[in-house]
Amino acid sequence: MAASSNSSLSGSSVSSDAEEYQPPIWKSYLYQLQQEAPRPKRIVCPREVENRPKYYGREFHGIISREQADEILAGVEGAYILRESQRQPGCYTLALRFGNQTLNYRLFYDGKHFVGEKRFESIHDLVTDGLITLYIETKASEYISKMTTNPIYEHIGYATLLREKVSRRLSRTKNETRKASVTSEENTPVEKITSLVRRAALTQNDNHFNYEKAHNFKVHTFRGPHWCEYCANFMWGLIAQGVRCSDCGLNVHKQCSKYVPNDCQPDLKRIKRVYCCDLTTLVKAHNTPRPMVVDSCIREIEARGLKSEGLYRVSGFTEHIEDVKMAFDRDGDKADISASIYPDINIIAGALKLYFRDLPIPVITYDTYSKFIEAAKIANPDERLEAIHEVLMLLPAAHYETLRYLMIHLKKVTLHEKENFMNAENLGIVFGPTLMRPPEDSTLATLNDMRYQKLIVQLLIENEDVLF
Repeated sequence: MAASSNSSLSGSSVSSDAEEYQPPIWKSYLYQLQQEAPRPKRIVCPREVENRPKYYGREFHGIISREQADEILAGVEGAYILRESQRQPGCYTLALRFGNQTLNYRLFYDGKHFVGEKRFESIHDLVTDGLITLYIETKASEYISKMTTNPIYEHIGYATLLREKVSRRLSRTKNETRKASVTSEENTPVEKITSLVRRAALTQNDNHFNYEKAHNFKVHTFRGPHWCEYCANFMWGLIAQGVRCSDCGLNVHKQCSKYVPNDCQPDLKRIKRVYCCDLTTLVKAHNTPRPMVVDSCIREIEARGLKSEGLYRVSGFTEHIEDVKMAFDRDGDKADISASIYPDINIIAGALKLYFRDLPIPVITYDTYSKFIEAAKIANPDERLEAIHEVLMLLPAAHYETLRYLMIHLKKVTLHEKENFMNAENLGIVFGPTLMRPPEDSTLATLNDMRYQKLIVQLLIENEDVLF
């Protein structure tokens, strides 16, 4: 089936300015099919039907058989009626004419109308969307099955053209470490470039920390024509045509989302808060190796609090800690946590611990939790450290870097044990349940694992120079 694979709704000319560059990639074949799809034709019942549900209109024909429905709809493509089942009174069916046959769908209502996953405000919208889907999937089933085989997302020439437009002088430096792979390039404004181009440009931006991150896709309803940024094909239908990454804004078909690499580049404008935000999402949005909350709090604590008695064990006022949290959520890295605002260093220490507790995925992730616990149970000290090191390598890069930086800091805290009375064991008691939580929300499991949580953090502090 021939497809217009290189047509564009955005124009085919390429401007010399990166800001105005609009790639001629969008494929219009499926869009054309949607325009050709049959339009819904409501067949009104000629008589008044008793006991008609209040959420149905005159298209409701009462209790009739499939054969009667077929006679009513015969020869009218896109025609539809609603009927009550003869076999199951109280159950309703959408009878729809498509492809010279009558199709029957069990119909439901819970405030919106639906026959599958999608929910519609009106029967008319449901039928419109259904006819579009049926028509496109009938006419282009082979085409749809092959949409993901040659995605624009991985088009090498396209990315190369972008780099030439964004910067004429490209210099790339690599600093290969366990924590990050950093590339640098002369910065050029690219705000007006399409979102697909913008993501490609981000990979070349100065000091961009390329931690791997999966996209956070959610079903989305697009207003007006929209094209998939993976396969470049039209996203058909009236509602829920595809999915959108809530962190970076990538728009793709649901079936294409399975093939998109874990290369999400979160957009800072989409990050609503700092606390309770996924760790990797936050660092990529702020383009930092670690969450800026961690850097800011540790910097403040090391400047004026290392000798504070009971550091991290003594609690600050909860209201003041919440104020610090709100300041970070509101102002980001511009939040003022200086001594003039918060003279009690325990407030800053409390805010740091709260940040770790609020993470949706702990610093020591759910996936690695049981492996750390098993490593802690090993009796031989050398074998235990080796096992812990192996599990550390399984942490996502941003989690690893955050944990490494925190352990270096806590080691500094222990060097002032004579003044602050906080050794590695005491800090393990404080940070064990803060940095690692069992995947299942079980009080018994938490109690049973507490001594191992404490031991893991204690060993990480004492051996940070060996383990990281």
